Formats: sequence, C-alpha cells, structure tokens
Amino acid sequence: MPYPQRIRIVEVGPRDGLQNEPQAVSVETRVELIERLAAAGLPAVEAGAFVSPKWVPQMADSDAVLQRLTRKPGTAYPVLVPNLKGLEAALAAGAEEIAIFGAASESFSRKNINCSVAESLERFAPVAAQALGQGIRVRGYISCVLGCPYEGEIAPRAVAEVAAELDQLGCYEISLGDTIGTGTPLAAQRLVETVAEQVPIERLAAHFHNTYGQALANLHAVIALGVATIDSSVAGLGGCPYAPGAAGNVATEDVVYMLNGMDIETGVDLERLAETGRWICRQLGREPNSQVARALAAREEKGSSHA
Repeated sequence: MPYPQRIRIVEVGPRDGLQNEPQAVSVETRVELIERLAAAGLPAVEAGAFVSPKWVPQMADSDAVLQRLTRKPGTAYPVLVPNLKGLEAALAAGAEEIAIFGAASESFSRKNINCSVAESLERFAPVAAQALGQGIRVRGYISCVLGCPYEGEIAPRAVAEVAAELDQLGCYEISLGDTIGTGTPLAAQRLVETVAEQVPIERLAAHFHNTYGQALANLHAVIALGVATIDSSVAGLGGCPYAPGAAGNVATEDVVYMLNGMDIETGVDLERLAETGRWICRQLGREPNSQVARALAAREEKGSSHA
C-alpha cells in the first residue's frame, strides 16, 4: 500500500502533555500555546479536559481556556470529557468536539478509573449520545494498546473489541494509544491490522509514546498500512507516568520532520512549531524533549556564532 499523501496531526501537548507536568500552567499560557500551535498549521489542538481538578489539577479552568481562545477557522479544539457533568461544562464553554476514553487493559481501567472496561464504556454511552445529539463530534481513545504497566502485553483482539464498542457509540475516529511506549513496529502493524477488521483503517489514529525510543519507527510502520492520523505533542511534552524520567508523547517536531522527508503533507510549519516548542519549554523551565527541536536550535546557535 502506498503511503498516505497527507497526514492529519492531532496536537495533544496542551492537554495530554501539560497534564503530566509537575506544576500547574496558567490559563493565559495555555491559551497562548494553543493559539501558537494553531497558527503553526496544526489542524487539531487538544484544548483541555473537563475532569475533576482534584484528580488532574493541571486541567483546572479548561472552561476558561476554551472561552478565551481566538479560534482559527478550520481548526478543531477537542476536549476530553469523562462523564455527563464534564460534557455539560464543555458544552457551556463552547466545545465543538469531545473525546472519550477507554482502556484495552482491565487492570489499567480498574486502577485508573475504578471500573471494568465494560463499565467504562457503559458510562460513556450517554455522554456520546448526548454530544452527538447536539451536533458535537466524538473521538475515542483507547489506552494501553501495546502494553500495560500491570498486565504486560495486550492481545490485539482485546483492543479490537474496545474499538468496535467505541465505533458503536458513534466515535468518528479511534486513537490507539501505546500509553507506556513499549510497542515495536511489527507489534504495531499487527495491532492495526487486527483493529482494522472492526473499524476501517482510515478512521484509526496512532498515539504512540516514545518511552523506549520506538515511536517514530512504530508510526512509520502503521503509516505504511494506511493510518493517516497521528497524535503527537509539541516539544514531547508529557512524561510517562509509569516510567519516571522516561519520555512520554512523541514530539510533534520529530513527526513533522520525518513526514517532510517522506514527502507527506501535514500543513505544519516546522520552524514555527519548533519556536512554539522552545517558547513553552521556557515557560516550564526545561528543555524540549525533541531531537529535531534540539538539532534546529543547535544549528541556529552555530549560524549566529558565525555571523
């Protein structure tokens, strides 16, 4: 199968990335980050999560973030919603797309949201139904698709079953998350092939973490099968909570650089993206967790020293 001509990148830094940062980030900074990312050409930028601030304090005030955003026409600003209360708050704040999430691992589901996989899907049924009834797009996430911190390897068939359930709930796209980043290319391909028996491959997205340095290789492997949506995080924001000190989300800069080299369109301006990554990392007091961002910065520094 030929590679897709265009890849849609869903930028998850402002939500999935920042929620793992040790300190809270102000509403103003979060709004500016989202607007900078949209200006760099990202077609979808996760804007927040309507979850209890008791459990995820970094996502407090997601309603204020959504309300203060200057939205770029044609850009999606999805938010994570765990229940009907969260949906009501998201709708009141002007959300036009939500995401719901399940796990492929029973142990992860019980430890993370205190219920079985089946129970979690039952909880999301009324959320999806109400959102769809109000013209809101619904995206589905599945975590632990290539490994679980408690169970180890996860059978692709288990992932396919959850994907089929999310499909039945009306999700327009289902994102397959390698939450702990243990996947390798062949495993990633086998997973996608199995899930595609239940959900068409053009409605699948890859959300691969880079804990073991395999994310780009895994992405390349599933792109070759026809996956045309990738979730990534500017500057590699967000560590892996189950492997302290390890890289979490694959960096958007690294993904865009790879796709540019494959002549696959993304619509993303790599220079603006890298500058945005450097900017948010300055706010957070750390270096970008992106090989490409570091290489570009070193090249610029070398160029300025020769001036």
